[in-house]
Amino acid sequence: MDDGNRLGEFLRARRERVLPGDVGLREDDVPRRVPGLRREELAQLAGVSVNYVVRLEQGRDRHPSPLVLDALAAALQLDEAATAHLHQLATPPAQRPRARTREETVSPDLARLLDRLGDLPVSVMNRFGDILATTPLAAALMPGLAVGVNAYRATFLDPSLRDLFGDGWDRIARSVVAGLRAVSADAAGDPRLVALVGELSLESAAFRRLWARHDVRPRVGRGTSVIHHPQVGTVELRYEKLEVSGSPGQTLVIHQPEPGSASERALALLASLIAEAAPTRAPHAA
Repeated sequence: MDDGNRLGEFLRARRERVLPGDVGLREDDVPRRVPGLRREELAQLAGVSVNYVVRLEQGRDRHPSPLVLDALAAALQLDEAATAHLHQLATPPAQRPRARTREETVSPDLARLLDRLGDLPVSVMNRFGDILATTPLAAALMPGLAVGVNAYRATFLDPSLRDLFGDGWDRIARSVVAGLRAVSADAAGDPRLVALVGELSLESAAFRRLWARHDVRPRVGRGTSVIHHPQVGTVELRYEKLEVSGSPGQTLVIHQPEPGSASERALALLASLIAEAAPTRAPHAA
């Protein structure tokens, strides 16, 4: 995957998802040959010429002005994350941050923080979804997302994760792909991204379908995960995804149960099972 015509592909994919009635236009009496807005309708809503929309979608103009991008975003009803992604796609490659190619690890300070957060499921991943570090509780709660595993790949190619997330897997899959799409704006041509998207596109029909939607979601944020663990049952957790200061692209993911809840008790049980399974240390000699 290289720079190609990613701006044009994004505009066309999002144009085809907007119904005329969504933006106050009259619905046709007969079905349209293609879904969504026509190019002339998008041009009208954005205040640009039809020819200019054609040039953008065909890749003959790849760097429209910020004002034009904002007008297109408003016409396509893009949210804040998708609008930022649109602006990134239109940024000339020389102005984008260079791709990081060295092997990534967590900093000593972050490793110490994970030690202090050992009573919670916490993990660290890079922008390509590689799990860099976890607390023991996170590894026990989600064994399919252990250190060294790629979270994007595992979501679509590891059947155990579908069982772990149950009915929530579809929502998680959408979020995962939208996060990877956000990363792709400033990582085009990075061999890791090329290989990952290529593999998942070949191996997973679900990934291909979601990737074609061009949804975008920030890698940081918050939400709820419901996990069906084989030992302690169903666990509902709130999560926070936070950027790691000083380590561009790394994300700290912290899961927490509601205080006093059945999920908190389930995590405590899992923690005790981990402690029981841990080897007994010999007494420290004086």
